[in-house]
Amino acid sequence: MLIQLKNKENLKFDDFIIKCSIGKNGIKKRRVEGDKTTPKGIFSFLKIYYRQDRVQKPLSKLKTKIITKNMGWCNDPLHKKYNQEIVINNNILHEKLYRKDHKYDYLIVIDYNIKNTIPFKGSAIFLHLTNNYSSTEGCIAVKKNDFLVLSKFLNKNTKIKIN
Repeated sequence: MLIQLKNKENLKFDDFIIKCSIGKNGIKKRRVEGDKTTPKGIFSFLKIYYRQDRVQKPLSKLKTKIITKNMGWCNDPLHKKYNQEIVINNNILHEKLYRKDHKYDYLIVIDYNIKNTIPFKGSAIFLHLTNNYSSTEGCIAVKKNDFLVLSKFLNKNTKIKIN
């Protein structure tokens, strides 16, 4: 299955259209860490993370993982764990996955710059939740109910086309 980002505000798959938001500075093929753009290309979905203390495990054929209080995502381009899940360490720049807001109650890692990671090319590109469709730091954000519908259709062969 192919999911397509249409008009920078909708995800389309099968007969479904889901409203979404993307990076504040739009879509770019050549991006750099912190540029607030959503990467252009075709990518896989890797794993679903979820807050077990707030939400139920989503129905999906993708692997799932429970978010814990000490879990982060390395966004330090000079660190060997750049663009990977880490145990939070104040000496490493990171995105905290266990958040006070609800953006990361559910998230799916998008396979951008993960295999053969290139420093400074960008990290932590997720499909996550939104309440108001405000722009993101580069991720794609959808409402919770739409996330749960979408997650039922995803498997390891599903791709997302962002253009």
